[in-house]
Amino acid sequence: MAVLQQLEPVPVPMPAPPQDINGSAHPMSLDIGGEVDLVSTEITFGSGPRRGDTRIVVIMYGHGQEKIVAVAAEVLGKSYHLRNGFGDVMSEDQNLVVGIPADSARANVGTRNRAVVVAINAHCVNLGMPPDAYLSAECDFEFLYTETPFFRRDLSRFISHTLGQLSHHETLMAKPRTYFMSTTFPDVRAALPNIDILTVGSDAIELRVDLLKEPLNDGTFSAVPSLSYVGEQVMLLRQRTELPIIFTTRCTKENGRFPMDNPDLYYEYLYRAIQWGVEYIDVEIWLPETIRRKLFEQRGNSRVMSAFHDFSGNFKWPSTRAESVFLESRRYADIVKMIAIINDHNENFELEYFRSKIRAEYPNSPPLSAANMGETGQFSRTLNRVFTPITHPLLPIIAAPGQMSAAEINQALALLGHLPRKNIYGISNPSTRSVTPQAPFYEKCFNELGLPHHFAVVERQLKGPGCIEAWCNQKSFGGACLNPAVSFTELVPNSPFFSSFNNGAGPALSEAARLIGMVDTIVVRPSPSNSGSSIPGSVSSSPRRHQDGESFSAATSTQSGLPPNTSLVFDNASWKGILSTLTRDLAPSAYFGRVAVVMASSADDAASALFALKALKVGKVYTVGFKAPPALARDLLIEPFNSLESLQRARMVGSSDTDDRPGAGSPFVVVSALGPEKSNLVGMLVRVFGSRGSGKSRKVFLDLADGSVPRRGDPGLIAEQSGFAAYGSGDVTAFTTVETLRLLVGQNVPYSFVRLASGRALF
Repeated sequence: MAVLQQLEPVPVPMPAPPQDINGSAHPMSLDIGGEVDLVSTEITFGSGPRRGDTRIVVIMYGHGQEKIVAVAAEVLGKSYHLRNGFGDVMSEDQNLVVGIPADSARANVGTRNRAVVVAINAHCVNLGMPPDAYLSAECDFEFLYTETPFFRRDLSRFISHTLGQLSHHETLMAKPRTYFMSTTFPDVRAALPNIDILTVGSDAIELRVDLLKEPLNDGTFSAVPSLSYVGEQVMLLRQRTELPIIFTTRCTKENGRFPMDNPDLYYEYLYRAIQWGVEYIDVEIWLPETIRRKLFEQRGNSRVMSAFHDFSGNFKWPSTRAESVFLESRRYADIVKMIAIINDHNENFELEYFRSKIRAEYPNSPPLSAANMGETGQFSRTLNRVFTPITHPLLPIIAAPGQMSAAEINQALALLGHLPRKNIYGISNPSTRSVTPQAPFYEKCFNELGLPHHFAVVERQLKGPGCIEAWCNQKSFGGACLNPAVSFTELVPNSPFFSSFNNGAGPALSEAARLIGMVDTIVVRPSPSNSGSSIPGSVSSSPRRHQDGESFSAATSTQSGLPPNTSLVFDNASWKGILSTLTRDLAPSAYFGRVAVVMASSADDAASALFALKALKVGKVYTVGFKAPPALARDLLIEPFNSLESLQRARMVGSSDTDDRPGAGSPFVVVSALGPEKSNLVGMLVRVFGSRGSGKSRKVFLDLADGSVPRRGDPGLIAEQSGFAAYGSGDVTAFTTVETLRLLVGQNVPYSFVRLASGRALF
């Protein structure tokens, strides 16, 4: 047996390429096997699954904590072995998770081959803090956890990020605006009860490490919080929010409390944040170049925000110094952040000129986040589009003078005419309206975000697009969500209004809507001013305004109430809700190459689930009750159930004959899009598929049936009894609502707030 050092080195994935100055990601393939992936041009929010780091994952665990190895293996979709030390790691372990006791790992963790092994120090804080200092220094990553609650979900998020299987950065930089909320609590525990409300409108949450106050035994507080205290604070915050975390150690010169006499202290804390799997680290530009360069090179899948603050009041945006600060910042940054105090309101316009100059002269630089402090500079905060710092009324103090809440910024934009009031519709049919109390929830979100929009639930005709086009053909139309989704072929060919877009091709289609064939979100966007638009099939000319007395009888005479500078995009948010649900407790790699079963009465009902499974790179899909659409079946191995023999094959055959992963010999994931009236059939099939291997690994069952409709038998309960982790339509609906709000209004409303504010009736 070959020992570890004889393994062929596996290339360590490099960080994603930087964004350009406009915040747009450079094109990149999400493919895992070399082909061009069909979701690579997806224009919804969310980074697609990637294979990421393929090195052997070694988990170092504390006394009596062997369970963490088994759970990590399950999250990654692998088997595991326990070894006595790094010298015992073999070539046969390439597709396994290896567990090594922490006491034994000390002997040779520092001599491991880092090209083929990624070492994670998993420390349970219930055993005491801090973790072993030597293992913390020598490991690649460190996972701090509590045995309950949130254990598996937190581990899934940590491992998906650190191994590069999911990334937030490309997602956020593709948004028209991004905000982050800064916690100013001395202990994040004080923020946790209100975290769902605090983070509405935020795309990330900043942990101000320098503002943390670690209590000492004598009743005083530590001048600098210890790494042990800070690590536990990171753990607590990540357990309670799905938002990316920004780790900030602000110095005394830049309105913080960290001392400036020891730059190495900053490196120690910031590098440890990378090891803890924090998504963003804030690196102040005054730090020595050697430290900034080292952090940038070691950042892995974390991102660096280079921060410059000037409180003197003498900084001028038109100066050569401002440009030189930007050029120096961008050398070791994924985002450049520049903040200054100003004395005159006109300096806000000087900042906008600087912003446009940087965009024009350095188009391939990292995104620029720039704003002025104080009340005089608040205007600049409304114009900044990349990671604008925001506060919240429930915070004890504001993190910087002049900070505004997301609601205040949106209200200011509305007053300036940049955010006009729009009518947004929830379009349903008569059979779903009674169980879809969307209007109160959306209005609650709009109020919390300070948006001027109005939301109304309207009914459409069961056939024909007539009423849908009437709602879309309004000057104040701001978008719509359709429940149930409507086929693209039903909307466009039968509507002169929709057909008139894009020189007769119809509204722009996201890649998801095109392949799924179903539209559940209609997005209003400005027409692209150049060919570099991020919208595939971009609209080249919008229909003209509708004049009184004219009809939609012919495309050539179609007029529109939409302003001439707007276009429509048909999208599908449901697949992203399914994807988010499936990857909440498991890393994407758990699905790669696995076998899935999808049950539905029609291809339309199954299409979103198939697209999500395709993005997760499942190996084979067995279909029950429908024929897979050709567009989705391409590059995806599909076999319909048409006999008892095919059912038996689904039970016995895994993704490959050599696949020894837990549950590989039977379907790993079962998705049912059948209605509640067929719950008995679903329960029967779940029993069949769950009877084998249920003791080895927890497989996945997703029930998309409306949970509010009474039914006989609970497939979810049967699935849990048969070795599955069961998820229902409530999870998918909540995640889909998050995605829908991002698409319609460009704002982030966390999943936790959706579940809190919507009430059980919606889900």
